[in-house]
Amino acid sequence: MHRHGYKGRKFHREADQRRSMMKSLADSLVEHGAVETTLPKAKELRPYMEKLITKAKKADVHNRRLIIARLHTLTSAHKLVDEIAPLLKDRTSGYLRIERTRVRRGDNAQLARISFVDDISGVNDSAEAVVEEAAPKQAVKKAKA
Repeated sequence: MHRHGYKGRKFHREADQRRSMMKSLADSLVEHGAVETTLPKAKELRPYMEKLITKAKKADVHNRRLIIARLHTLTSAHKLVDEIAPLLKDRTSGYLRIERTRVRRGDNAQLARISFVDDISGVNDSAEAVVEEAAPKQAVKKAKA
C-alpha cells in the first residue's frame, strides 16, 4: 500500500469528529486570540484558519457564509470578518504563529500555543494575560522547592 494522495492527520478520529474538532479549535482561536493544544493539532489548525482569514479579508456575502459554515458559532464568524480580518489587511499570508510551550504531564505530549502574529488589540491581550498569570505561579512553586 502506498501513501500517495493522503493528506492531513487523522488523530485516531472519524471524519465528522475531526471536522468538529477543527471547528471548535478555530472557534476558540477567534474568540480568545490564542489556544494551547497539542503540536500536531496546532499544525493542522494553521492552514485551516489561514484559509478562513483569507476568505474573511474579502468580506463579501459568499465568503462570510463559507466562514459561518466552518466555525461553530455565528458570533465568532462575525468577529473574524468584522474585527480581526481588517487588522490583517496588509499581510498576505502567515497570520498565525505556533510556539512550543511544554510537555503534558500525563502522556508526555508536546503542547503548543497557536496565536495571531500581528498584535490584534483586544484579541491577544486576554490570551497573553492568562499566560502571564500562569508564569508567576510557576516561579513561586520553584522558589518554594
